[in-house]
Amino acid sequence: MHAPVELADIAADVLARIKSRAPRVHCITNSVAQAYTANILLAAGAIPSMTIAPEEIAAFVAGADALLVNLGTFDAERKSAIDLALGAAEQGDKPWVLDPVFIERSPARAQFAQGLVGRGPAVVRLNHHEFAALAGGDAAGDAPLRFAKKHNTIVALTGATDVVSDGERSAKVDNGDALMGLVTGMGCAGSALVAAALVVERDRYLAAIAALVALGVAGEVAAESAPAPGRFASWIIDALFGLDRATLRARSRIS
Repeated sequence: MHAPVELADIAADVLARIKSRAPRVHCITNSVAQAYTANILLAAGAIPSMTIAPEEIAAFVAGADALLVNLGTFDAERKSAIDLALGAAEQGDKPWVLDPVFIERSPARAQFAQGLVGRGPAVVRLNHHEFAALAGGDAAGDAPLRFAKKHNTIVALTGATDVVSDGERSAKVDNGDALMGLVTGMGCAGSALVAAALVVERDRYLAAIAALVALGVAGEVAAESAPAPGRFASWIIDALFGLDRATLRARSRIS
């Protein structure tokens, strides 16, 4: 098991490696969140791409280092793009993140997400409502750990306290600010940051923790200067861009 200060240092190392390597992350995400997701990735040092055009998405994924599959805009074009993208990711053995947005509101969306779990996401990043729809039960107790073990994935369950589990290890992350929930696309951008972290950290569990800690700490730093959601949305981008090891060590709350 890693001590909290060690995990803070790992988060700092992951951010440093993202900036050094500049991984390419292809994002299939909802139209509302595209620009914000791209800006978060750029602030972290990654390179985003967003196309879902059927004639080119496989080439984009083949040239990327990781893939985000976000179900926020669940239309026929994106459903088709997801299948093409996953084919390219599987062929290139590239890690991908599933973000099953709003599956609790649509049985068709939930069924589609359950099928995607069978295609081997490295990480499933979701909230408590989405977990219940995907797993068929709430996230109480060791449910995230059991789901992660059953599906050989990492569960990154976000909320007031984030929970990350790989089926054997589990950690809680208590970083973040309430304003993060008032910015459209924040969760989507967080999932993209997880994808970037997977490129530079082979331990998927540690990669997910690092990304959630980094974004949570950036949110806390931003909230000190921007107490309302409009300004906060831009300040968290700046905070992530300038995040350093000392700040992560001082602020990380991991157990």
